Amino acid sequence: MPAIHRNTDPRGCGASTIAVGQGTVFANQLLVSVNGDPNTHGGGSLIAACRQVYAEGILVVNHTPDTSTPDAFPHTVSPTAGGSPNVFVGD
Repeated sequence: MPAIHRNTDPRGCGASTIAVGQGTVFANQLLVSVNGDPNTHGGGSLIAACRQVYAEGILVVNHTPDTSTPDAFPHTVSPTAGGSPNVFVGD
């Protein structure tokens, strides 16, 4: 199973995720990222590949790696590049 992706976890372009789509579900004291969360470069909304696990009714993102829309830097995509060391979620 892939690691769950969280607030401040790295992206492939060098940015970090900003978890803004939900505010109550944590893994290792960091908010779990969900579909649509942007990155620190601006934009780069995550696209959740997970289809079975939700946080506040929104699909969570894991490090399969999951991909994203382009960001403001501009990078074509800014996929996940890391996740929790011990919290895993299936696709």
